[in-house]
Amino acid sequence: MSENVYPKANEGGETAHVAPNPSFPQMEETVLNYWDKDDTFQKSVERNPSGDHSQNEFVFFDGPPFANGLPHYGHLLTGYAKDVIPRYQTMKGRKVNRVFGWDTHGLPAELEAQKELGIDSVDQIEKMGIDKFNDACRASVLKYTHEWQDYVHRQARWVDFEHGYKTLNIPYMESVMWAFKQLYDKGLAYQGYRVLPYCPKDQTPLSAHELRMDADVYQDRQDTTVSVAVKMRDEEDAYAVFWTTTPWTVPTNFAIVVGADIDYVEVRPTEGKFAGKKFYFGKPLLEHYTKELGENYEVVRELKGSELAGRRYYPVFPYFAGRRPRPKVMCPARTATRSSPPTTSTPSKVPAWFTRLPTVRTI
Repeated sequence: MSENVYPKANEGGETAHVAPNPSFPQMEETVLNYWDKDDTFQKSVERNPSGDHSQNEFVFFDGPPFANGLPHYGHLLTGYAKDVIPRYQTMKGRKVNRVFGWDTHGLPAELEAQKELGIDSVDQIEKMGIDKFNDACRASVLKYTHEWQDYVHRQARWVDFEHGYKTLNIPYMESVMWAFKQLYDKGLAYQGYRVLPYCPKDQTPLSAHELRMDADVYQDRQDTTVSVAVKMRDEEDAYAVFWTTTPWTVPTNFAIVVGADIDYVEVRPTEGKFAGKKFYFGKPLLEHYTKELGENYEVVRELKGSELAGRRYYPVFPYFAGRRPRPKVMCPARTATRSSPPTTSTPSKVPAWFTRLPTVRTI
C-alpha cells in the first residue's frame, strides 16, 4: 500500500507531498482497516456513559433487512442515513448502542423458502409439514449474512454484527408481545377492521411493502370483465350501463355510483337488437360500445351524474326478489387494462335478504 495516500507531517511540521492521483477506494480501505485494528467503533460507544437510569442513551430502532437476498442500492442509500444519525448523537456525548438485526418473518421469507423447495401452494406446505417448512425458512433467511456483513462494513457503517438479533429468536418475539401488552394495558391499542390486499396463492393478507416485492406477489394482468345494462324503473325501455372487473359481486350490488360532475349521455340505437331502447353511458366511454350499439345511434342528450342520482332500477337478479325484468349483458368479453382479480363464475345463489330496490348514487 502506498505510503503517500494521506498527507503526513515531517519532522519540521510541514505537510508532506500528496500523490497527484490518489486512489479513493484505497484511501477508504485504509481508514476501514485502521478502524478495525483500533476498535474505534466500540471505543466510541464505551467512552460515553449511560447516565442514571440510562438517561444519556440514545436508542436507535433500525428496521432489519432479510438475509435471504443480496443487498442492493436501496439498502446502501438507507444504510447511510441509519449510520449518520447514531454517529451524530455519539458526537454529542450520548451512548448509542448499534446492533444489527435480521428480519426473519413475513411473506418474503416464505416465498424464498418455497422457491428453494420447489413448491408453490399452501397445500404443498401442509403436505410436507409445517415444522419442516419452518426449518427450511430458518435456513433460508440467514443465507446471505456474510455477504451483508461485507457490504455494510465496506460502506463504513458502524454497527455490531457479533451480537446481532434475529426476529425468530424467542426472547425477541416475547419482547414484542410484552411491548404490545404495555400499549394494550394503557388503552393505546384497539380492535378494528381494515381492508387489506390478499394473496390467494399464499392465503394471507399482504402489507404495502409485500405488494411491491416482486412479480410473484403482485403483477399487472388483463382479465375478462362485463358491462351490464340494468332497467330503470321510472322510464320505459331505459337502461343504465355499468362496467365491472368483478362480475361475481354483481348479485349483491345495491347501487350504481355515478360522479356528480361527470358527463354522461343518453343514447338511443336506431338499428339492431337494441333499436328503440335508451341507454345511459359515461360520455368518455361511449365509443367503446359501438359494436353493441351499432354504427347508427342517436345521442338524445348529455347530462351530469347528479341528474341520474336518486333514480331507481330493477335488481340484476330479480327472480330472487320477486322483481323483473332480467338484465341485458351487453359485452361480456371486454378486458381490463388495470390490475384486477382472477375471473370467476358468478355465484348461483343470492341471499334471501336481497329484496331492496337498488338506487343510483353519487360520489
